[in-house]
Amino acid sequence: MIAVETKELLKSIVGNHNFADDVDALQAASSDYTEDLSFPPELVLFPESEIQISEILKVCNQNSIPVYTRGAGTGLSGACLPVNGGVALSTKRLNRILQIDTDNFQVTVEPGVVNQHLKMELAPLGFAYPPDPASMGSSTIGGNIAHGAGGPKAVKYGTTRDYVLNLEIVLPNGEIIWTGANTLKNATGFSLTHLMIGSEGMLGVITKAVLKIVPKVDNELLMLVSFDDAEVAAKTVSAILKNGFKPSGIELMERNGIDIVLAHKQLQFPQSDNDAFYLLVVLESENSDELMLQAEAIYPFFEEQGALNVYIPNNADMANDWWSARRSIGELVKQQSIYKEEDTVVPRSKLPELLKVVKNVGSKYGFRSVCYGHAGDGNLHINILKDDMTEENWHHEVPKGIREIFQYCKSVGGTISGEHGVGFVQKDYLDVVMSSTHFEILKGIKKAFDPNGILNPGKWID
Repeated sequence: MIAVETKELLKSIVGNHNFADDVDALQAASSDYTEDLSFPPELVLFPESEIQISEILKVCNQNSIPVYTRGAGTGLSGACLPVNGGVALSTKRLNRILQIDTDNFQVTVEPGVVNQHLKMELAPLGFAYPPDPASMGSSTIGGNIAHGAGGPKAVKYGTTRDYVLNLEIVLPNGEIIWTGANTLKNATGFSLTHLMIGSEGMLGVITKAVLKIVPKVDNELLMLVSFDDAEVAAKTVSAILKNGFKPSGIELMERNGIDIVLAHKQLQFPQSDNDAFYLLVVLESENSDELMLQAEAIYPFFEEQGALNVYIPNNADMANDWWSARRSIGELVKQQSIYKEEDTVVPRSKLPELLKVVKNVGSKYGFRSVCYGHAGDGNLHINILKDDMTEENWHHEVPKGIREIFQYCKSVGGTISGEHGVGFVQKDYLDVVMSSTHFEILKGIKKAFDPNGILNPGKWID
């Protein structure tokens, strides 16, 4: 329990309007988008500057109070959940775009800036910030960095990790440092910047980020390609790239996931009776004529691969509906049932076999799954639904199936998370991909940054 006098001290740092310990505030900070988990903190703080965060961490470090940094709460691994109570440290107030430097193709932002808001500010200037997670309309840059978020266009542009140049962070003892330099090259010692990316709030609190931006490409064409066989759809992904086509995104969607979306939303989404899997393929070019040439070449190619239908949107509204369907699958599937979401990733050529393994394991352990994800980079999201499964099977049999899926991923050179992180829910599976040596190295890094273990305790590093 946090002592009353310590609570008052923390309140004095942020002010009454940025301090909350009422039931509603604690409940709101108790969960994210991960399953049905809920762990209320003892209080929630909304600092407005790195100086306030520094003072907060000094107090918490001196009093051994757990601190859980929280962005928009859209995470899918439980990384921000305050499993040991303590303080939920919200970055909601740190939401300013501090500088857009078009000469050097970079932008400096605070961690609470929403991904899509940054994109909207850059677009009129002719620039873009490519990482585009499904939750980009609500997720924050700080959260994206903490998880190494990806998105549909990672196949061409890469993930968040490829766009972070430098970070201002507050260490648990309150010291404020920059991790790198605002340059494209930096060979000066270990990369503390890249160590922070994907660290899930365990090493420090990000207070500023210098990010790379790129010239915006205005000409884009969406194609929806349907298949009656999962393996054929998955094999087509590698075939697209091996045959010289250069899409910026290739998304895979299972028909059962789309059906769930269409039951909840009125969207223009063409379907035929035999459609079982879809690829959503994004072509783009700075030249509209070149874009049309790409489309004309790839259309017959899909038919040669065994596609049932190749759809082109009639207008921008229809294209937006297709994206809405893709980005809504995860959210709406979770309204069907209690669920577990796995974030598997394998070398792209192994995607057909991974899909087969998932369905075979589901049959073996008696669970239904809805699969979708970033097929262009081998990242498959697997939503496992509880439906009417018994509690015994849900808690004891399904984890065995998940472990088998992860073991397959490891066996072909993949891993257990491509972009959602390890957090709270994947910690029991880390032994599939990490040895005791890995753990000792990572624990040493944690201790160097956070010797008292106040940042995000109770997660996989423990």
